[in-house]
Order: sequence, then C-alpha cells, then structure tokens
Amino acid sequence: MSFRLAVCAEMVYGELPLIDRVHRIHKQGFDVELWDTRGRDIAALGATGARFSSMSGYFGGSVIDPLTAHEVLASAEKLIPTALELGVERMVVHPAELGEGGRAVRPIHRSSGEMWLTGLRTLEKLGTLGEKHGIILALENLNTILDHPGIPLARAKDTLALVRAVDHPNVKMMLDLYHAQIGEGNLIELVRAAQPFTGEIQVADVPGRFEPGTGEINYPIIAKALREAGYTGVIGMEAAAVGGESVEAGDAALAAFRAAFSPK
Repeated sequence: MSFRLAVCAEMVYGELPLIDRVHRIHKQGFDVELWDTRGRDIAALGATGARFSSMSGYFGGSVIDPLTAHEVLASAEKLIPTALELGVERMVVHPAELGEGGRAVRPIHRSSGEMWLTGLRTLEKLGTLGEKHGIILALENLNTILDHPGIPLARAKDTLALVRAVDHPNVKMMLDLYHAQIGEGNLIELVRAAQPFTGEIQVADVPGRFEPGTGEINYPIIAKALREAGYTGVIGMEAAAVGGESVEAGDAALAAFRAAFSPK
C-alpha cells in the first residue's frame, strides 16, 4: 500500500521563485501544497501541470470567535475560485486567526464552551460550502508551545473532537504530526484514532521542522501504522530542508521524505 506524497512549495528550494519550486516538486512525482495563494499567478501555477493537494482556505477571522467567524466563511468563499482553477482538493483552516509568523492575532490562552460551539457551527457552514463546490475544508491542529501560542482548541485532540462532532463528509482534519509531537506525542495512537476523520497528513521532524530522518520522530514506523490503519491518502512534507534553501538541499530532503514513506 502506498501513499500520495506532497511537498509544501513554500518551505523548500527557497533560492528559486515559487513557480520554479512547483515545477521541480512536480517533476519528481510529488503533489504540491500551497499556503496563501493571493497575489500569485494562478494561471502560471496551473500551467505547471502539478497536482495541488491543499492551500490555505481563509485569510481573516476566527473559526471559534462569534464576532469574526463570518470573516472565515466570507474569505473561504472568495478563495473557492482559485481552488477550483488549480484543482485543489483541500482548503485548510485553523482554530483561530494566525498573523505574522504564525502568531495568534488575538492571543487567548483558555478555551470556553462558546468557542467550542462557535467552532462547531462555523465548520458546519464550511462543510456546506465545501459540499457545494466539491472541496474538503480541513481543520489543522497546531502546537501552542513553540509555534502558535495563544490559539485555543488547537491541540490534535481538540481539532479531532470538533471534526468528529461536525460529522460532515466535506469537513476533515489536516493532521499535522510535527505539531502533535511537540504538543502531545503518542503519535501512533493519534493516527489510529484520527484515521476515519483525516483528510491529509502533514509531517516534519522535531526539533527544527526539517525533513523526516533529521529528528526524533520515527516516520517509517508511523508509515507502517498508517498502512495498518488503512490510510491511503495524502502525506505532505511541510518542512524545510536541513541543508538550507539550495536546490541540492531540497532534492536531498525530498528523497529522504520519499524513503521514509515508501513500503519496506
């Protein structure tokens, strides 16, 4: 059993323009993940022939804030045409609004029942929007220890509980194992529990957020657990190359990623 492998074009080959990164990732047989597509040449990206697995699905508001949740829905709707033009399968949202450097726009360090209910209702509406256009809306878990302090309901157990409660075929989890390792650990049990609700999996090693094999996570064992759980979807490397931003370092990172998730 093999997985579809994707690579985040924003995090490797930093010495190249984005369009050249997409070309290089695609030519090596990987799908492509994108972050913010606003201001990009969408026609040129589409002309690369790449298969785009995911992109950011909003640019304002918070899924869990009753005062700004409508901004998430409005911005998602504005991004739908780009997703459709590129054939993007998943649009990614986060539990709350991220600002510069991934920091919380409005840091909150304690969750509430109102946040939970607002998140549930917002995700239900996003599911309806996704169903209309044939796109999955994927809620990504984050770590609040290192990269994203001040984001409530961001841990994998919380995002999984929200997605499970929504119970909509167009609402899934973007299960980020880098974030989960920093915040929670116990990754094999996590991937087993999340498997029915997972739309895509993202990976990077810890510490450093580099390619698999550079840190403490045993990704070949994770891959084995995923196969045993029946997961056949996309695994995306959202990681930098430990060797830097050069083409050579990027190629080495992609090769290590492929090796970690290839059947043994």
